Amino acid sequence: MAGSRCKPQTSWTPGESALKHRAFSSSVRMNGDQKLDVHNQEKQNFIQHFSQIVKVLTEDELGHPEKGDAITRIKEVLEYNTVGGKYNRGLTVVQTFQELVEPRKQDAESLQRALTVGWCVELLQAFFLVLDDIMDSSHTRRGQICWYQKPGIGLDAINDALLLEAAIYRLLKFYCREQPYYLNLLELFLQSSYQTEIGQTLDLITAPQGQVDLGRYTEKRYKSIVKYKTAFYSFYLPIAAAMYMAGIDGEKEHANALKILLEMGEFFQIQDDYLDLFGDPSVTGKVGTDIQDNKCSWLVVQCLLRATPQQRQILEENYGQKDPEKVARVKALYEELDLRSVFFKYEEDSYNRLKSLIEQCSAPLPPSIFLELANKIYKRRK
Repeated sequence: MAGSRCKPQTSWTPGESALKHRAFSSSVRMNGDQKLDVHNQEKQNFIQHFSQIVKVLTEDELGHPEKGDAITRIKEVLEYNTVGGKYNRGLTVVQTFQELVEPRKQDAESLQRALTVGWCVELLQAFFLVLDDIMDSSHTRRGQICWYQKPGIGLDAINDALLLEAAIYRLLKFYCREQPYYLNLLELFLQSSYQTEIGQTLDLITAPQGQVDLGRYTEKRYKSIVKYKTAFYSFYLPIAAAMYMAGIDGEKEHANALKILLEMGEFFQIQDDYLDLFGDPSVTGKVGTDIQDNKCSWLVVQCLLRATPQQRQILEENYGQKDPEKVARVKALYEELDLRSVFFKYEEDSYNRLKSLIEQCSAPLPPSIFLELANKIYKRRK
């Protein structure tokens, strides 16, 4: 992006460089038990705030003579679909806000707003997931049956997803309307939704239902899908929201953050594609369906780059079909091409590239913000 180029620190002496490297490597390290305790406490505080979210969204109208039944449904939709994840996106808002804002300015009300904006990110995630599960014909999500699969729900889940989206803007208005960053947050959430929906559109038209055209599955198309479908809302949105809340609203600062976060988001989706097939469902909480859903997955792109004509024929005959035996043949082909090792090498290379980007960028954000986020996802297994 224009104006977002990072500035390498080329003036360090070798000794300074070594010191900088050690400082960089240890910037987020602390006593393991202490760090875990802090994280667990932050997570508990975040989860506990959800009851307040539900209260604000439903309490006043639960007994309404006309809307009461609908509000009861909203409460059920919120409680089933918004909780149970890892909360990394929402917690990132809170943690980044706390790191960017001076402690003396972190009063109870500002922290409550940060918690709420974090939950708005989780609501956006829930909105996308409910719809995504319908489009992918998924069965499980976060260790439980998908919302639309529940008896009596079905495609009514589409409207339920829209209720989750509407809750975001009700909360932002309730908590942040008087804040100077209110408009920036509104535009950020709207833009993040649009970018994600563009990514989903690219994903859907690349692999239309009932048509398997492996020629569409290029690295270029895959990266475009990932950039828009995942990276913006999963990585840029929570950091950018905290930046706006901390008064950091310059285009250059946001462009610098975006450069790093898009790189991180690309890895995250590649990792997700890997875990869809090679992850343990008892750990990930879902059974992957990318092969039978004819997805433009990182694994199929890598397979196509490495396959012999005979192997490509096996893929042509078996990819994108529900038959368990055909799914097994595709998986066997991935094993034959040792795509596990290909992923592990990519993971290592991606992490090193990301660290280099963080080291080189000049921005008001401390490196630890990016490193904390990176350390949550690299080597994750769910």
